[in-house]
Amino acid sequence: MFALRMKSLQVFLLATLAASSGAMAQPLDKLQIVVFGPPSLGAFLPPVIKAHKLDEKNGLTIDFQERPPTAYATQFNSGEFKVGGSAALLTVGLADQRGVKVAYLFNLFDFWGAVVTSRPEVKTLKDLEGKEIAAARATTNFRMFEWLAGQQGVDVSKMSVVNTATPGLVGYALADRAAAVQLWEPAYTVLKAKKPGLRTLDLQIEQSWKKFAGSASIPYLGVAAHLDWAKANAALIPRLYASYKAAADWVAANPEAAAKLIHAKGSPDDQKAIAALIRANDRLGMHVAWASALRKEIGSVYAAGRSIKFLDREPGAETIYEAHAK
Repeated sequence: MFALRMKSLQVFLLATLAASSGAMAQPLDKLQIVVFGPPSLGAFLPPVIKAHKLDEKNGLTIDFQERPPTAYATQFNSGEFKVGGSAALLTVGLADQRGVKVAYLFNLFDFWGAVVTSRPEVKTLKDLEGKEIAAARATTNFRMFEWLAGQQGVDVSKMSVVNTATPGLVGYALADRAAAVQLWEPAYTVLKAKKPGLRTLDLQIEQSWKKFAGSASIPYLGVAAHLDWAKANAALIPRLYASYKAAADWVAANPEAAAKLIHAKGSPDDQKAIAALIRANDRLGMHVAWASALRKEIGSVYAAGRSIKFLDREPGAETIYEAHAK
């Protein structure tokens, strides 16, 4: 009898181990996401996700593919990439107007932008009319700068805009190749660490937005997907959100360690500056939230896009993904 019981116990344990082993061996769902190359907000969280295997912990294996802004827009809108991790709201709205059915799944960062100069004669945005500035024109950040300039009565069409990819903006400012450079985080922090004497012109972001939208929140950049992909892969989206949310939480709790991952090729001073940026979070604006929880604020961003004629109509309601996961 004892031998029979021992044999039954052995069979049970072997079966349990086999079941456990089978569960652990379940294949990960593969996902390819296009993002801007660093320094950019779209490239901020991916190295953390990969270093800590946060995608795998949520049943995914994510292949992040880096592209400059213009190539990103072309390859995402064409459907070559079905998911984009540098998805700015106004470009999502523009894609919708052009018949590309996409949805903003969730927000990662709120808006912040800057214009920097080392020219003594440039004291305000108005002084840039008739002068040359460097910017990444294909980005929502530039379009929001255009809107903010208009709130101060400044006409960006009177500036000569040299278009360059986001990594090139830092080089333009360091070499003083233009009267000013329009850029955002984390490039702004990297640049200021290298050239602290640069002056930052006042864009009056907070006061202009509160007057226009009645809110301090400006949803700006997140993750978007083609609607056909989102519908076919609805079960993956909460896991994708969880991967990004875990990365953001880890970054906020570990700024120094995060800076070494995010700006791995930077100097110790560069990494110290990134850590300070994370701790403050005022310019970084890290804010992971479902798009459907920010519907009113997203509507205000669309309205700003219409006011500068970047959008000629209200984007469809389905551009704001309705999250059902709790």
